[in-house]
Amino acid sequence: MSERAAPFYCPYCGDEDLRPSEQGHGAWECAACNRAFQLKFLGLLARGLRQTDAGGDEI
Repeated sequence: MSERAAPFYCPYCGDEDLRPSEQGHGAWECAACNRAFQLKFLGLLARGLRQTDAGGDEI
């Protein structure tokens, strides 16, 4: 079993002083800006499939 990836820095202030939160899986706390945030995997993107408008330009 492999370990989950951890964030390297806070997405709000950029500081690296992060600790796992008691909120549960994927939740982190930043000691520098006193914010809590959660990471969530949304899924894989299909390469080569892009939505286009009627003129063939990407949307």
